[in-house]
Amino acid sequence: MVIAPPVEGAPAARPPHSDPLRALVAPATWLAAAHLLLDAAVGTAGAFVLGMGLFFSVVLLPLALLGVPVWIVTAWVSAGTARLERARYRILLGVDIGAQPLPAFQRHPLRYGGVLLRDPGVRRRAVHQLLAAPVGVVTCGITYVLLSGAVALLATPLLGLADPADGTTAYGIPFVDTGGGRALLAGLGLVLLLAAPTVLRALAAADTAFARTLLGPVPEVLARRVDELERSRARVVDAGEAERRRLERDLHDGTQQRLVALGMTLGRAKARYKQDPAAVGELLDDAHQQAKDAVTELRGLIRGLHPPVLTDRGLDAALSAIAVRCPVPVQLTVELEERPSSTVEAIGYFVVAEALTNVARHSGAASATVTVRRERGGPVWITVTDDGVGGADPDRGTGLRGLADRVSGVDGQLRVDSPVGGPTVLAVELPTGPAGLVR
Repeated sequence: MVIAPPVEGAPAARPPHSDPLRALVAPATWLAAAHLLLDAAVGTAGAFVLGMGLFFSVVLLPLALLGVPVWIVTAWVSAGTARLERARYRILLGVDIGAQPLPAFQRHPLRYGGVLLRDPGVRRRAVHQLLAAPVGVVTCGITYVLLSGAVALLATPLLGLADPADGTTAYGIPFVDTGGGRALLAGLGLVLLLAAPTVLRALAAADTAFARTLLGPVPEVLARRVDELERSRARVVDAGEAERRRLERDLHDGTQQRLVALGMTLGRAKARYKQDPAAVGELLDDAHQQAKDAVTELRGLIRGLHPPVLTDRGLDAALSAIAVRCPVPVQLTVELEERPSSTVEAIGYFVVAEALTNVARHSGAASATVTVRRERGGPVWITVTDDGVGGADPDRGTGLRGLADRVSGVDGQLRVDSPVGGPTVLAVELPTGPAGLVR
């Protein structure tokens, strides 16, 4: 069982009441009862939808592989159903269950269908939805019998008054026609009603544990993700140190030397001015040109760190400048309903810049397409496509690996689909929540 860590802003766990009467009237008790009573209907509906999807996936598979798209849609529907289930737990029980995301989308249906079939999160969601029906029948049945039985026993005195039978049985319940019998049954109903919060709480806890195990993040995936983040962080630190040394070297060998030469030229002009003031014009012109060259070089270094246009005008203007300078014709589309954080903007900028540099140097492409979009405060999606020779492999070069490290710094995802012969598609998802920082 996976115990999700506390999430900031998540509903706090509702403490159980030690007083039976207070527990009986507590909203949490009746919200748990509502949740458990819905288990059978929700579980049956989910199992039916998933079962039909799996059935048609298998039946249509021999017919030109029509079962593959049906399976892909079934996996998507299963993920949506799991999202609704987690919302139900959050609303009725105040429990946040972490999500195991779907694998990154791939354009090749057979490859993507195989990835979905092998994904442990997809399989665990399917198991939960298939088992939710019988488990829901049990939890719903116990809840219904407990509550309805308690109410029926409490109501036996009224039933006895409404139908004063002469025998020893009324409505199938013995001893209802005697005052002592009715009091005994009503007392039993009261005991059941007072015990109901404890039973409901135990059932809800077991149901939550069942959902956490199969709907929550897969432990092995989390372990691999942590391991990858540790390696990525080490590579980012190494890359940052290498970048610092490069900047130090550029400043020392370039700008610093220009400024030293400028100082020497101004010193010569000062010395010559005492002897021949009219002859310093050429030295001043030289010093002026050296100062302009130093400023230009500094601007180039600053632009490489963080282009000013990105801060002032955002991704659209900054990427337009990159597309214009790229030797390969680029079709750029930027659809951002709102600007993301400065961190996400910077990562998106350098991802596109590096991707277009790779296109110009290695792909042999005649054209490229860049699409950037974000809808309703969601993640930023970046897609770079070229019609080159393909064969790009993140494991064989540092460029794509560096991009993956940048993207993983905000818990994003990068996927490269580059079969030999092309086309090459680089897809990046940059989250804009806490992992992506805020502006």
